[in-house]
Amino acid sequence: MPPPKDVVKIAIQMVGAIPQLIELQQTKPLAAVLKDVCDAWSLPNAEHYALQYADGRQTYITESNRREIKNGSILRLTTSPDQEAERLYSGIQSKNVDVKTDSLKKLASLSQDVTFAQEFISRNGLKQIYSIVEEGNDTGEMLAHTLKAFTELMEHDFVSWDNLSTVFIKKIVSYVNMNAVDASIQQLSLSILENMVPTSRLLFELVKKEVTLDRLLTHLQVTNAQLQLKAMALLIALLLTATDAERRDMIDYLREKNIRQFIHKNIIHSSEPLGDEMAHYLYVLQSVSLNLCEHRMRTSMDPYSQEQRELLQSLRQTAFESESEAPASNFSTERRRSLCAKEFRKLGFMNNSNPAEDLRRAPPGLLALDNMVYFSRNTPNAYSRFVLENSSREDKHECPFARSSIQLTLMLCEILHVGEPCSETAQAFYPMFFGQDHFFEELFCICIQLVNKTWKEMRATQEDFDKVMQVVREQITRTLALKPTSLELFKTRVNTLNYSEILKLRQTERLHQEETLAVPVLELRERLKPELLELIRQQRLLHLCEGTLFRKISSRRRQDKLWYCRLSPNHKVLHYGDVEEGVESPPIESLTEKIPVADMKMLLVGKECPHTKEKSSGKQNKDVLELAFSIVHDMEEYCLNFVAPTRYEFCLWTDGLNVLLGKEMTSERTQTDLDVLLSMELKLRLLDLENISIPDNPPPIPKPPSNLNFCYDFSHAEQ
Repeated sequence: MPPPKDVVKIAIQMVGAIPQLIELQQTKPLAAVLKDVCDAWSLPNAEHYALQYADGRQTYITESNRREIKNGSILRLTTSPDQEAERLYSGIQSKNVDVKTDSLKKLASLSQDVTFAQEFISRNGLKQIYSIVEEGNDTGEMLAHTLKAFTELMEHDFVSWDNLSTVFIKKIVSYVNMNAVDASIQQLSLSILENMVPTSRLLFELVKKEVTLDRLLTHLQVTNAQLQLKAMALLIALLLTATDAERRDMIDYLREKNIRQFIHKNIIHSSEPLGDEMAHYLYVLQSVSLNLCEHRMRTSMDPYSQEQRELLQSLRQTAFESESEAPASNFSTERRRSLCAKEFRKLGFMNNSNPAEDLRRAPPGLLALDNMVYFSRNTPNAYSRFVLENSSREDKHECPFARSSIQLTLMLCEILHVGEPCSETAQAFYPMFFGQDHFFEELFCICIQLVNKTWKEMRATQEDFDKVMQVVREQITRTLALKPTSLELFKTRVNTLNYSEILKLRQTERLHQEETLAVPVLELRERLKPELLELIRQQRLLHLCEGTLFRKISSRRRQDKLWYCRLSPNHKVLHYGDVEEGVESPPIESLTEKIPVADMKMLLVGKECPHTKEKSSGKQNKDVLELAFSIVHDMEEYCLNFVAPTRYEFCLWTDGLNVLLGKEMTSERTQTDLDVLLSMELKLRLLDLENISIPDNPPPIPKPPSNLNFCYDFSHAEQ
């Protein structure tokens, strides 16, 4: 007979004693449980003791988390958090260096526990840590333990970062700026500054002033991957916290220092594989850089601005200089205006008498004008060829340069997500972005020539403008999906994907769509679905058995802490636990925590999850909400919270958990996988019917014969 829900069978250890096997009554006060355990070992003062997990993170057991204890858990009787906090508080003040170092080392380990951290902070323990940093000159093991303990204590958000003294902050900064200091201390110092920067404007300004971009670039160029990562994290934190003007200045300075080329050569194309954290930081750096275009993109052209009018006139002069320069001064004002209008029409402006009107729409606003001017100045031959080539065509076959440029700029802004906020979890960056300083403008130069090329291939007229731009969008997005490493490679690939190739791809997709819409085929699809859905269910469960590495994410920042979760081979227990960086597939025995599948009650996703509701920030990040899910277990009182690393993992895990709960798989990935499997199976089944049209209706069944006495009588033959 299974034990009641409020009783768990556990083992309790103590150094030098025989372990106790007890049935823990969850309704019994924890103080009474400790009293019984201490009495069994004849220990006085039960209030001086506490229980903690013997394995994993060794969290203290409290009234708030005791329901997380599972059958078979191994606990340890140890000193209570308040006693341990008092002992370590005294130990870190010891004059004996060894005692002080050991106390700080233990403090750094225990500070991960929220109960202990609260006790230590309540004793004004952080003040002692401040003193050790501010007054000490040590840069060895003792300082490393001190900074680690400080980082862990601040992680619990009991104390505001604003309480830090300027002396303390400058001391931390000094460790970043020193050359002769241990790399682990520099990593911890960079991590502390990274956490500090987003919390207040004053701290941001202090760190920005004390830690120069040159110093961060120096750290980025080291061979120590972790130090490089922490330096990049601080750089990104500074960029995200800065104002638009400060961010532009910082990006301009980084461009002067050739930061992109360095990243392209030494980080993206490094011999070491790119980690998730670094991939995210590169995505953010790309996003922040591209978002510098947002202001121009959202600003309409001002027809009264002399500077903007001159830019517009420069387009006309560059294209038609040879034919209009000499006689222009001899024309009357009216004749000159008529000539300008004609030339602006040849440039492809819709409103040739007042071309500024074409640029009033925002987006793309002035960004389109900037791109056209960049194209005309940096590739004048290609620009002149584009304009003059179309000027010589019939009016209806002209590819309008200005109209195409405006629409293309808007298209590129949409494809590259210009003006959109950075995601907290995304890692999708374009390697070629870091290989070129003026990425957006250079990409425009390639794509505007692609527009002209595709226009000619389609033999388009003015009425086909939207169709041409749809094809160009498809060419660009399909090529970007291949993640070319340089703009030259992008140019080669996008030009190879010409209009005829796009037509072939579309035709293939259309034929595939058409063959699957015939009524008999639809009936066959329905018959095949149950079998293929079962195949998908098995694949989802196999994926859960392999397990996934999850990252812990707080409301303040992306954390380095990792944990792993996997399903047991018999599909009865979910095993999970914390793991170190670099561990890809830990054995199931090393995952100390577990949840029986039988105890799982329901699956929550998105905004329903408790860890998305608990965030201190009112502004929820869309990406985190899309990747969050929780398992409710143990009488709907406790949840195991997840934030999937990718949307793919989110779909596989939510599907797998729904299978375990006996529910339907609801993710979009299920439908995609089902469509792929159905398509493959249908093609195999219909292979013999190639080039044979399948009728919508089955052939009619013939009427039964009037006389059924037509079988051969074998009895007469035998005689």
